[in-house]
Amino acid sequence: MLFKVEMDVNVPLDLEPAKFEALKAAERAYSQELQQSGQWRHIWRVVGRYSNVSIFDVADNGALHDILTALPLYPFMTIRVTALCRHPSSIRDDDR
Repeated sequence: MLFKVEMDVNVPLDLEPAKFEALKAAERAYSQELQQSGQWRHIWRVVGRYSNVSIFDVADNGALHDILTALPLYPFMTIRVTALCRHPSSIRDDDR
């Protein structure tokens, strides 16, 4: 199943810089692992915000929930999820 996921990160101002850097490094490694596996198909930065818009390709809602809640920065995120399906006018064969 395809999902559009919008993530806004709101890091507390009092979070220790070293802890924040460690969380960002862990987040990057985890997200790149998911991208390499094909589950995190696309990721785009939202200009001017600490936010992204991503496309996930996972088995079901539960799989997406497990991925999102395992993100190291998850405790600081506001997340919006939209389920997607193939548009009949799409010329892309890999849009399921």
